[in-house]
Amino acid sequence: MTLWAIIPVKPLRRGKSRLSGVLTENQRAALNKKLLVHTLNTITQLPELEQVLVVSRDPEALAIARLHGARTVLEDGAPHLNIALARATAVARLYSAAGVLVLPADLPQMTAEDVRVMVAASKSPNCLVIAPDHRQQGTNAMLIKPPGALAYSFGENSFFRHVNQAQVKGIKTEIIELPSLARDVDLPEDLSFLNGQIDEWTHSDENDEHKAGHVGYYTELISNGSLGSDN
Repeated sequence: MTLWAIIPVKPLRRGKSRLSGVLTENQRAALNKKLLVHTLNTITQLPELEQVLVVSRDPEALAIARLHGARTVLEDGAPHLNIALARATAVARLYSAAGVLVLPADLPQMTAEDVRVMVAASKSPNCLVIAPDHRQQGTNAMLIKPPGALAYSFGENSFFRHVNQAQVKGIKTEIIELPSLARDVDLPEDLSFLNGQIDEWTHSDENDEHKAGHVGYYTELISNGSLGSDN
């Protein structure tokens, strides 16, 4: 059984716009970067996942992904999460993945054990394993077998749409409710999920800023991936 993880990432300097009332642009960019690195550090070494695939239109995010051993897909055209995920899923299918695990890069409390719980619940070759957000509305993690069995429907109330779609198609569904998977950072009140370490999560590291200022550094990294120039 081969499983791929897919991580969609918005441009680091534009993501988390709903935090603009409490965090500066630089703070939001630092938070997005550290959340991405946390996600990659958590899952790239898991033997349960054959590959980790990051999809983004942000060269810096893609370069960070490559530095952590992930493969990348460059998102182009009009920004649309569901289309980007479908494209990444097509890559996983091309490499004969048996399932895909979609994870957002904004779960500061996610652990490797959380991922193992998701994988352990996916015993059926035709299944949906899904974790809702803490509001019981959004989708914070979903494992689909086989890849493409469900159409992605992220957006407001996506949890209900994904579950309903699986039921209509007769796909076995497992709902995983873990606090660490439910606690995404989206609104100002969600900053409490950073466990009192807001300054650490939102502080720009000078070394990272230095690297980020060298576009050529990232361009070179992006051109060296095993999938070519982000197919």
